[in-house]
Amino acid sequence: MVLFLVGGIGTKVVLRLANNSYQFRTYSSCLKMKKGLVLGVYETDNKDEVVLTPSASKYNELVNGKLLANINLSGPKIKKLKTRIFWGLDDGEHACVAVVGLGKRNLGINLLEEIDEKRENIRSAVAAGCSALDAVDIKEIDVEPMGDAEAAAEGSILSTWIFQEFKNKSKQKILPNVNLYGTEGVKDWQLGKIKADAQNWARRLADSPANLMTPTIFSQTVSSVLSALGIQVIIHDKAWAEEKKMGSFLSVSRGSIEPPKFLEIHYKGASPSDMPIAFVGKGVTFDAGGISLKSAGSMDEMRADMGGAACVVATIKAAAELKLNVNIVGLIPLTENLPSGSATKPGDIVTAMNGKTIIVDNTDAEGRLILADALCYAAEFKPKFTLDIATLTGAIAIALGCAATGVFSSSSELWETLRGAGTITGDRVWRMPLWQAYNNRMTKHVKSADLNNMPKAKGAGSCVAAGFLREFASPDAPWLHLDIAGVMGPNIDDVSYLQSGMAGRPVRTLIQFLQILSA
Repeated sequence: MVLFLVGGIGTKVVLRLANNSYQFRTYSSCLKMKKGLVLGVYETDNKDEVVLTPSASKYNELVNGKLLANINLSGPKIKKLKTRIFWGLDDGEHACVAVVGLGKRNLGINLLEEIDEKRENIRSAVAAGCSALDAVDIKEIDVEPMGDAEAAAEGSILSTWIFQEFKNKSKQKILPNVNLYGTEGVKDWQLGKIKADAQNWARRLADSPANLMTPTIFSQTVSSVLSALGIQVIIHDKAWAEEKKMGSFLSVSRGSIEPPKFLEIHYKGASPSDMPIAFVGKGVTFDAGGISLKSAGSMDEMRADMGGAACVVATIKAAAELKLNVNIVGLIPLTENLPSGSATKPGDIVTAMNGKTIIVDNTDAEGRLILADALCYAAEFKPKFTLDIATLTGAIAIALGCAATGVFSSSSELWETLRGAGTITGDRVWRMPLWQAYNNRMTKHVKSADLNNMPKAKGAGSCVAAGFLREFASPDAPWLHLDIAGVMGPNIDDVSYLQSGMAGRPVRTLIQFLQILSA
């Protein structure tokens, strides 16, 4: 008697007998081992040919050819990202096996799509396999390397995580525990796990409700996690920011009773003589727009307006775990942006750390105000380059959707490195223009100050915001600005290995970027 495949998620499963007749058995009787396995199969032009991955071929030998026999019995070949579950193959360890379609073999980088199709197919395929096993109550899952154990780990670990820690314990879903099958690719699997875990931490920080992720709580949470890894974390208070003359940053915090914080993080992975890389993250833990109040629709998503800050700390965490040969200074201004009797009013003038004055015509354009002072402070560390990352403008989502992060860069060399990193991770970036014309929109025709935080003319919203920040970035070092507003939120595009909730993008791309630089 050979257990063939699941007929459904209900109480019965279908068994095919040696004489080609069928029987039903109770679902529970097939779950003695409570463990599942994800294996891969390739597409070919020959409709009658089944090509197993090397790991799947070894497994097929282990079970005396029953895997391949059951695939052939199950009908048309398994197409890309599709899954079939087979039960009772008697390997002595797994109750069932999910076979996933990886698409064609020998894929590589698609130059038009700017993506490594092999890696991305693996991430999506293992996600589909893990989801199928999870749906039939398999919570211990082994995943074969699929030809790239790092990508397999990323797809598995990202797809099986959801944000649910504030639900009643009795209603929380039991999340699958995913591990590598076999001994091949152990180091690569661990690398992928570190990257995926970092992204999941960023997702958790971004999805936490604003009352439970205030500037103070964010600072304490990050300090606890990073300090345990030997990373220096300094939590600056309002008085320190006042001493540094961060009037632009502090103007945003005036409407909230939550005290602002400024996180300063030092990861020292290289020689003390090596200049650091400065990472600056926007940390608005809730953005109601201030006096320029946002509309009520989807305002709750503004709990994730500190997505840039979350990406910075998650990237530094992974850098420490990977022991990357770089020095990093992480700088994160943290505040809420709320309306109140003490809030900054449209038309107010504030002074940034470098002495430039700013008319705040729109208090909902607050991200650029807090980043301005952080960029000024970053220059004090004389960095190799500065990279800021922020959920800055809705305009970038209009331009790129959620397919890519918008990048503005004064260095073509750094841009190309970052673009290559995005191609590898599948979390892509796209270069936007950093032209003087956009700076002029923020500086010219401003009568009573040096800059306006919102131009009078409409259009090019993400570009003029970058032009504003350019006025505060150090001219002595290259600078990159990443606008992640389009990739911040719930997965509504084709990233099949991210479930609903905040995305934590592009953490893996930033880690890959640092890996390339440190090498």
